[in-house]
Amino acid sequence: MNLKKLIGDKGENLIAKQYRKNGYKIISRNFSCRLGELDIVAQKGNTVAVVEVKTRKNADFAQASAFVDYKKQNRIRNTAMLFMQENNLMDCNIRFDVAEVYTENKTINIIEAAF
Repeated sequence: MNLKKLIGDKGENLIAKQYRKNGYKIISRNFSCRLGELDIVAQKGNTVAVVEVKTRKNADFAQASAFVDYKKQNRIRNTAMLFMQENNLMDCNIRFDVAEVYTENKTINIIEAAF
């Protein structure tokens, strides 16, 4: 496994742990289909949070969330709709979050309803 993948997995693990701590159940990790991939799908009550995780060393160049551009957002939306249909979750409210993980100073920032 390459270093970039290991760092990304570590970031996703930290974010999943934070969502669980906040009362969410992780219902999927790394869901993948022809439309794209979802890093984390978490549910709390009637709300499903689709979480895009961005792990970076620091924010010197740009905030990690800046890398979730319009094209990426559309891919996530389309993939999420397929996931919701396949898992009988169409009656739930959906929210798209972006989670930033910075390894240098060991901080996380979760942006709820980012798009």
